[in-house]
Amino acid sequence: MFFNNRDFSVLIDQSSYRTPSSLMASSSVLVIFLLSTVLIIISIMPNVKAQRNHSKSNLISLGSSLSPNVDNLSISSWLSSSGRFAFGFYPQGNGFAVGIRLLNPPNNTVVWTANRDDPPVSPNSTLKLTRDGLLLRSEGGQEIRITNGSSSLETSAISNASTEAAAMRDSGNFVLYNETFFVIWESFDFPTDTILGGQDLEADMALVSSASATDHSSGRFSLEMQADGNLVAYRLNGHFAYWAAITDTRSYQLSLNLSGFLVLNNQPSGLFFFDKNQPSGLSTRVLANGSYHHPQDNQTTIYRATLDVYGIFRLYLHNFLMSGSSEGAVMAIWSALQGPCDVKSICGFNSYCEVVMQNKAAEVECKCYPGFVYNNASQKSLGCYHNFTVDGCTGNEKPRLRYKVEALDNTSWINHPYSVIPIQNKEDCSDSCLEDCNCWAVLYTDANCSKYKPPLLYGKTNSSISSKGFFKVLLPRNMDGKPNNFPELPKSLTVIESKNNSLILIIAITLGSIAFLCFVLAISSFTIYKHRVHRYEKLLKHSSLALADQEYFTLQSFSYAVLERATDGFKEEIGRGTFGAVYKGTLSGASSNKTVAVKRLEKVVDEGVREFIAEITTIGRTHHRNLVQLLGFCIEGSRKLLVYEYMSNGSLADLIFKAKSVHSSWKERVRLVFDVAKGVLYLHDECSVHIIHSNLKPQNVLLDHTWTAKISDFGLARLVPNETKINSTGGGEGGAGTVEQVRRGYLAPEWQKNAFISVKADIYSFGIVLLEIVCCRRNIEVNVSTPDEIILSSWVSKCFAAGELDKLVEEDENVDLKTLERMVKVGLWCVQDDPALRPFMKNVILMLEGTMDIPVPPCPELPSLV
Repeated sequence: MFFNNRDFSVLIDQSSYRTPSSLMASSSVLVIFLLSTVLIIISIMPNVKAQRNHSKSNLISLGSSLSPNVDNLSISSWLSSSGRFAFGFYPQGNGFAVGIRLLNPPNNTVVWTANRDDPPVSPNSTLKLTRDGLLLRSEGGQEIRITNGSSSLETSAISNASTEAAAMRDSGNFVLYNETFFVIWESFDFPTDTILGGQDLEADMALVSSASATDHSSGRFSLEMQADGNLVAYRLNGHFAYWAAITDTRSYQLSLNLSGFLVLNNQPSGLFFFDKNQPSGLSTRVLANGSYHHPQDNQTTIYRATLDVYGIFRLYLHNFLMSGSSEGAVMAIWSALQGPCDVKSICGFNSYCEVVMQNKAAEVECKCYPGFVYNNASQKSLGCYHNFTVDGCTGNEKPRLRYKVEALDNTSWINHPYSVIPIQNKEDCSDSCLEDCNCWAVLYTDANCSKYKPPLLYGKTNSSISSKGFFKVLLPRNMDGKPNNFPELPKSLTVIESKNNSLILIIAITLGSIAFLCFVLAISSFTIYKHRVHRYEKLLKHSSLALADQEYFTLQSFSYAVLERATDGFKEEIGRGTFGAVYKGTLSGASSNKTVAVKRLEKVVDEGVREFIAEITTIGRTHHRNLVQLLGFCIEGSRKLLVYEYMSNGSLADLIFKAKSVHSSWKERVRLVFDVAKGVLYLHDECSVHIIHSNLKPQNVLLDHTWTAKISDFGLARLVPNETKINSTGGGEGGAGTVEQVRRGYLAPEWQKNAFISVKADIYSFGIVLLEIVCCRRNIEVNVSTPDEIILSSWVSKCFAAGELDKLVEEDENVDLKTLERMVKVGLWCVQDDPALRPFMKNVILMLEGTMDIPVPPCPELPSLV
């Protein structure tokens, strides 16, 4: 505590009113206090003086500025006292970036970058030191405060004290001072991809790799000193760690000391040292109380630890010669992993990592396994998918006539095989996969044959791997449709000699067969024509009869006036969906009245009457317990209406989202899941014309008087323009939505990518509906207790990974946890972004019934809410 002259005068004035004895006592106390204050000031003055003297040699004063000038380093950078570090502009891309470089010619090293994700600035930009910190003025006159992520140079410390000076220290730390020469900001607090000797990586801080060796913007990998005390390396936006420093105690910070030791500080237990000779390991040396002696730096050796562009944490040594020469040696003295292919997430599913030499430099390349192609040829790290339809055990042809096996030496991946068989030679291992309809790849290692299903996770290849992979691929076909390996029949001499006679016989038989087929075709065409004419006349004759008398016909044709009268002028609207409004109506019959639902189609494709009738005739041929039956239609000009059976208990959405009744109990919801699954299976595989629903959601699943779930609106997607389907089938109840809402709703991701649409798009929608039925909530809910619960599929995946599935059904009683786990696993397989990973509906039902094993599903790629 310090007093000024005014404080002393007050003390003296107050003492003049005391008695002599009290004055003497007060004087003694004052003398002791002054002596203590002087001793304190004397003790701290050397430190303050040292701090000021240290900064004088390379002190940067207010108003100093820099501009990009690669020909004059003193103008484009501020140097440290030793000249080893420079703060300022350096070339990047087609412009310049601001950062700190370790000057070790000929290859200077960037150790810190400001605003690393901003675009490069032009050569006419300037950087100026002001009282508010460092300001970057662009060519257009815009001023940008130098920032690092979400933090700026104007931190809470600067907000209370203005900047008076700056310095580039010999440690590689760029600092700002206030008027008392206390540091109010330093670059060491905001690391990018590097820490230097004397720098710490504290809890909740992270190193993020650069995009490339020449682009220092944020890359794909992160090394985090987590709040739970673990040092962990992740792929950004990934779901698991690919490397972690294994310790038995909680750590508080990662430090790189001046002697080149990387230490995990877990005060007060001590320091755990990384062993430079053991990648990814820790030595057993422990110094008590966390104390360690740092030798004096002779400025000939500098250490840095960097998370490189491939995600590997490495320790480097820069050796500067004592003679002052500008040349120096750079070497990597420790590495967390042996090579970039050990980073498991460096390549996506169904691809493998390989290190290749390009221009005398080692480069990482992601390659597809045989039988797979890139998801995105311009971004090969995103993985691969099968270049043919995987039919599993459903094909009628023998596997050897459809597939062959291709080999890949020195490869491995990290899946768990579904079967391991001891086999003595590689050929038998390859043949066993070819005969197994569930097998798509095998790995032969040490006389063991391991069989796998896709996806194959995080593969790699190099000469040190002894295992060999075999992959089942589709055979190319000859022009005559036979596989290339179809055996050739031997030619006999008799056949060659009688070639002319055989040719005449073949021609005669062929012409006779053609004539006979033409005769049969003519008779058949005439018969079909007479049958259709008779049927059409019969329909016209009975068009005015009641619907109850027309059950023998496929569909009933109604006039608009009849349906307008049946619905009382379309008075009672019972629903509104993607394709139009639905009204309740009553048709009068000879013996009784029949309640029906009349849908007025809106925004339909403008096509002819014959084409429209052909489409709804296809729909009318579908008859299944879990499909809403189409009873009739009306076409009058532009007015098109459909007549369905009436579903008295509303939609599935009303049951699971709005009402809590006996019919939404656990057993009832399980039964509803099977109802929907069987309906989709009929559309995909069992009806005469395979139908892709394209709009499956709870609003399109209706309940009849027995609470049986029936799918509606199937087959109508062909009658609606493509832009209407995409803009109308999002997450809401029939309302229009943006493409982003569609992605967060029930439509599969391939809709917005303009990719090939198959039955797998319905599988994705079914997976979302399944999870909604199980959890009794919508796919997206805003009013939830935690942000993790907003997106249902994300919440379910996290609960499954954590073994906390009971959170999904907290309000339910008598829940069968085995059935719950089975349904959750099936739902997560169905909502995979890659269509090849989603099962067919037949396998979905087998897995739901428990007759087929369900492998652990990978975490689905989660949609964004922005």
